[in-house]
Amino acid sequence: MTAERGKRLKVLAALISTGEFFTAKFWETTTAALFGGFLGLLLESVGRPLTVILDNASIHQAKAIQPLLALLKQKGLTLHFLPPDSPELNRVEKLWHKMKYEWMAFKARNAPTLEANVDKILGGFGSDYRMTFC
Repeated sequence: MTAERGKRLKVLAALISTGEFFTAKFWETTTAALFGGFLGLLLESVGRPLTVILDNASIHQAKAIQPLLALLKQKGLTLHFLPPDSPELNRVEKLWHKMKYEWMAFKARNAPTLEANVDKILGGFGSDYRMTFC
């Protein structure tokens, strides 16, 4: 999500089968290391065993995090990848679309306003903000 010239708010997210939403947000560039750390925190938070379904973004399969992924696999993490070029199967992408185009008013935003809007939606997901995947 973009705010101000050149500033982009990044949100990594996992939709849990219980209906919960696990997220991490930051203004830095998304790297494989950040993604690997996110998976580690997700595994600690949700518990084991854990299966994560991913798209084919390069950070999800980067060589740099293969040792970490192997360690997380030993701790109970299983990764399954969606077929290439199938965003319609990615529930998180559907969530981002709804968030950007339905739940947030389309207007010019500065960084603090954008972050506050995102925080409000992430905090209210499941109660104030709901979606179905039928």
